[in-house]
Amino acid sequence: MEEQVKKPTEQKLKPKLFSVIKNYSKEQFIKDIISGIIVAIIALPLSIALALASGVNPEQGLYTAIVAGFIVSFLGGSRVQIAGPTAAFATIVAGIVASEGMDGLVLSTIMAGIIMLIMGFCRFGALIKYIPGTITTGFTFGIAVTILVGQIKDFLGLTFSSSPIETVDKIKEIFLSLGTFNPQAFLVGIVSLGILIFWPKKLEKIPASLIAVIVGSLMVGLLKLDVNTIGKLYTVSAGLPPFTVPSVSFARVKALLPNAFTIAILAAVESLLSCVVADGMIGSKHRSNMELVAQGAANIGSALFGGIPATGAIARTAANVKNGGRTPIAGMVHSVVVLIILCLLMDKASLIPMPTIAAILFMVAYNMCGWRNIRNTIKTAPKSDIAVLFVTLILTVVFDLVVAIGVGLVLAALLFMKRMADVTEAHAWVDIDDEETDPDNILLKKIPPNTRVYEINGPMFFAASDKYKYVLDDKNIDVLCIRMRNVPAIDATGVEALNRIVKRCEKHNVKVIFSHVNEQPMHAMEKAGFIEKIGKENFCDHIDSALARAEQIEASIKAS
Repeated sequence: MEEQVKKPTEQKLKPKLFSVIKNYSKEQFIKDIISGIIVAIIALPLSIALALASGVNPEQGLYTAIVAGFIVSFLGGSRVQIAGPTAAFATIVAGIVASEGMDGLVLSTIMAGIIMLIMGFCRFGALIKYIPGTITTGFTFGIAVTILVGQIKDFLGLTFSSSPIETVDKIKEIFLSLGTFNPQAFLVGIVSLGILIFWPKKLEKIPASLIAVIVGSLMVGLLKLDVNTIGKLYTVSAGLPPFTVPSVSFARVKALLPNAFTIAILAAVESLLSCVVADGMIGSKHRSNMELVAQGAANIGSALFGGIPATGAIARTAANVKNGGRTPIAGMVHSVVVLIILCLLMDKASLIPMPTIAAILFMVAYNMCGWRNIRNTIKTAPKSDIAVLFVTLILTVVFDLVVAIGVGLVLAALLFMKRMADVTEAHAWVDIDDEETDPDNILLKKIPPNTRVYEINGPMFFAASDKYKYVLDDKNIDVLCIRMRNVPAIDATGVEALNRIVKRCEKHNVKVIFSHVNEQPMHAMEKAGFIEKIGKENFCDHIDSALARAEQIEASIKAS
């Protein structure tokens, strides 16, 4: 009964805002405003840093925080989710911009948003949990490595002779450019990194990234250091996000579809993971399908207003919870505050040193890498899981996320099927006198002399088909009883295997009885015509009735 109550709530396509606003209080409104302002201050340098790591202009990260952040809070299925640009997309976005241009990124993001809308309306929210944790751990660590490698240039103040895109090429260029090392840039980077590491241990309420930005900017400005700033490398635009419509053609859509699916799957996984973390922090229950709809709408909105792909940001969501935010109003306030800063104070962002941005992204990479998860996986997981993790990690770094997730999923699926096949087996039993405590143990049953009982354990699917192909090796019998109490599921290959067994039995005049067929296998066998072929009376709900039916068949054979 409890499950029946929970299920409709989980599937409800209704934004959390509309549910929590009914009992909204003035006290909570004040807490939400304070939390929204603090989260906006945290999001400001992060959004700029992640935009630069993604190969786009700094203000585009802010457009994403404003538009996507507001839409997710307004339509989302979580009370406290904060959305915006995240590190998971940095390498994907940079690759798309380099190969397809900004127009290609806009179209890819809109397509990804449409895919997420479809996923939400089709109630796919619960299916995300079937992506193995080893894959998410692997590509998350791989993304962290690519972000870290991408920021070494600015942290050390290096001057590259080319503009490499791939991580391996960046590593090569770093070594070739060590002669251009800038000690002043390195000093600013070290000071910024020290603030980011040690400041939260003393004054957690004031965001360390904001202090690092202020101190780094003052160092460069007051000491007249020869260090690149955002203003030296980029044109910073203030004002409202501009409306952008990409050029669309069938060929363009077809070419960008793989990128769109990658963005959609990654955004869905990261957003729902963030929701789960937030649920644990506030004791709530998010609506996964509504969250997917909101993320889809947010990505479409972000792309149309000059932003980049967005998703739920775990760090900013946690900061929202810690500072008292308990409703989507806090996320909406966060977006409005970022918009005000963009319109009134964006000229100050041009003074932020690039080594400080690099230091912020170093910390982002460290916080997202999940090295403890990898350590625990290596210690406790089977070798197959470890293999999936490291294959996904290496492919993310060496190639890209599309290849890594695709290969990781295929490898994980193959290994899962092998595991299932390994636990599937078929045993033959004869009349043996043995003492067992299980009253349904076949060893305690009286099996008729010309009857053979086979018990199949585990799912009957294509990868395990060789486990029961020998079921009718003994043809000198009258009755074959197939016991299926431990078969939870069967696929088309399993049904075909049973069909071949039945045909062989017919050929050798052996009658077939099925015992304790579970719901899903029974439904599949009904569709395949087993009821008409074998007879309803030969489907028994228990081994006792199956053996009694076998005695009847043997008696009728003797009588004839």
